[in-house]
Amino acid sequence: MLRARGAARALLRLAGAGSGVQSGGVVPPLARAAFARGFLDFGKVACSKDEMSRGYFADISEIRKNAGKIATASKVIIPEVEAVKFPDLAVESSHGGALHLPLVAPAPQEDGGKAGDDVIPDASLVCLSFRASSQKMAESWSSRFLDAFGADKNIHVYEVSFIDSWLLSSSPVRRAFLKLMRKSDNPQRHVVYAFGDNYDFRKKLQIINLLTGYIYLVDCEGRIRWQGFGSATEEELSSLMASTSILLDGK
Repeated sequence: MLRARGAARALLRLAGAGSGVQSGGVVPPLARAAFARGFLDFGKVACSKDEMSRGYFADISEIRKNAGKIATASKVIIPEVEAVKFPDLAVESSHGGALHLPLVAPAPQEDGGKAGDDVIPDASLVCLSFRASSQKMAESWSSRFLDAFGADKNIHVYEVSFIDSWLLSSSPVRRAFLKLMRKSDNPQRHVVYAFGDNYDFRKKLQIINLLTGYIYLVDCEGRIRWQGFGSATEEELSSLMASTSILLDGK
């Protein structure tokens, strides 16, 4: 615990070192972004046996060959009967809030009422980044998605960064880490972080290469209705937008 607390203090000091800290102890955005990128990449030292046998350089080689397109994106919306559930995932925001993805519509109560007052989006775009190198890939999808549907309150975007380092996942360091991370002023765009081991989660989604981005369109029942990889192309964006429109129209 003492080591973790010491690391938390060092984390805050390092974030401002060399770039100056603004009045009130606020870390400049550029310094925060550079620091975050370094510590997100720090997490790659922790890996499973499967990843060790595959090899980090195998991931790099694959990315160089296909520019992150490790599989073909969905051409059309995935039918309900074929759609699989998005695995449960606990995440935290830099604002200090915690939630579980996917957000799922509550079951009706016996009296015909609703089981809760939470607003569940009809469509959620969930962008997964396991390494800092894939964050720009995720943003190539989320920014265009919000441009197209930002006026619709029934959509949300979740940009998820995975932190698998045991040090950064420890409570004191995690709190300091979250204070430094980027925040979103858009209520429909959620920048969140998943801490700790994520092997079981990745196994459910058959995720092996951690250097690319993984994009999922999830409906209000928590089902994956569209998926893509790497950086967005115009053709893939067109398919994503069409699939989202179908969900919003309730078809």
